[in-house]
Amino acid sequence: MDALEGFHQNAVTPRARRYLSIIVHCGVYEYLIMPFGIKNAPSHFQRMMNGIFPEELSEGWLIIYIDDIIVCSKTWEEKIYRLSRVLTKIQSVNMKVSLKKSHFVFKELKALGHVVSGSSLEIDKNKVAAVLIKPIPQNKKEIQSFLGFSGYYRHHINDFASIARPLDKLCDKDIVFEMTVYRVKAFESKSFKFPFKLYIDASGDGLGAALHQVQIINDKPVEGRICFISRQIKPTESRYGASQMECLCLVWALEKLKYFLKGCVFEVITDSAAVKSLLNMKTPNRHMLRWQILIKEYRGNMTIVHKDENVHKNEDVLSRWPLPNDIDNLAYVPEEASPQIPIEGISVTDLNTTFFEEVRNSYTQDKNCSLLCQSLNKYCKENSLIHSLDEVWKKSYD
Repeated sequence: MDALEGFHQNAVTPRARRYLSIIVHCGVYEYLIMPFGIKNAPSHFQRMMNGIFPEELSEGWLIIYIDDIIVCSKTWEEKIYRLSRVLTKIQSVNMKVSLKKSHFVFKELKALGHVVSGSSLEIDKNKVAAVLIKPIPQNKKEIQSFLGFSGYYRHHINDFASIARPLDKLCDKDIVFEMTVYRVKAFESKSFKFPFKLYIDASGDGLGAALHQVQIINDKPVEGRICFISRQIKPTESRYGASQMECLCLVWALEKLKYFLKGCVFEVITDSAAVKSLLNMKTPNRHMLRWQILIKEYRGNMTIVHKDENVHKNEDVLSRWPLPNDIDNLAYVPEEASPQIPIEGISVTDLNTTFFEEVRNSYTQDKNCSLLCQSLNKYCKENSLIHSLDEVWKKSYD
C-alpha cells in the first residue's frame, strides 16, 4: 500500500510555519501541511509511521519505508487478518491510501528497486536496463551518482568493492579526472554465467571477429557487445581458399579471446557452411589437422551455427578493413610465430626379461592381485583365457 501524498497528510505546527514561508508578489504564504523537499521531512514521516504500527513492526510481518507499507503473510487467512489490522489503524488515524499505487494479495511485487517474492529477492530489471543504455560518466559528479546507484545493489554484485575501486579513487579531490582503460574496465566486468556468441568473418584482406554476450533484459534476449578484433592476413595465408580462411579466422579468434571463452558455453556464428564439415574431416590435411587439435578443448562447449551474410554486418567490415598486423594491434600475430600444438602420444622402448620378472613378482607379492591370480588359475579351463595369453603372462599364474 502507498500513503496518498504522504507528506501532505502531516500538519505543520504553528511554530514551524514561519520557517516554511514563501514570499510572492502579493504577500507572504505559509505551509499548513508538510511540503516535499524539507531536509528532515522523510525522517519525521518515518517516525510517525513507526508510531502508528508499533505492535505490527515488532511482530516482524510489517515493513514500512516512509510512505510504502508492505504486509507479509504465508496463507490467505493470515493475509486477511493482517490486512484488517493495518487498515483498521489507517482508518483510526484518518490516513488516506492511494488505490492506484496499492496492490493486494500478490505473490510477487516491486519495492525499492527490487522484485520481492516468497523465494527470492531480485533486482528490478527496468533499473538494470536504464544503466545499460546510459553512457560512461564524463566527470566526478556523474561518477559519484553512478557509484551511489550501483552501490545500492552491491549485495547482488560479487566482489563489488574490488570492481568499483578504480572509480572510487577517481572521486578523490587530489585525483585528476581521466577515464583510462583500467577504469573503463570497471564498467565492463562480464558475468560468465551468460552464454557468449562469437561472430567470425574472413576475406582476402583480413580476419575479423566480434564477441557478444546474451543477457535477458525485460524478458527479452539482448546481445551486448564485448570486443571487436581484426588483423590483416599474412602473405603465407593469402594462398588459402575461402573455407580454409574462415577456419583460420576461427582458430585465431579462439586464441585471442580464450580468456573469455575457456570453460564457457558459446556459439560460433559464421557465413561459411563449410567450416563445420572441414573441422570434422576424417582425413584432414596438415593445416586442418593442426587446427582440429587447437580447438579440441573447446569442442564440448562450442556450437558452430551457419547464418546468411546479412547477419555479419560488423564482422564483414572488420575483415574488409582490418587493422594492420603490427605490434600496436592487440590481435597481432608475429609472422614467424606458430601456435604450440599439444601432442598426445606414448613412447615405446624395448623391454628386457628383467622387466617381466619384476612384473611377475609384483603380482605374486600384492595381496589383491595374488588372490586374482589364484582365482584365474583355479577356474580357467583348458584352452581358455590362460592359453590365449602371451607366454610371459602365463608363467605368472603357475
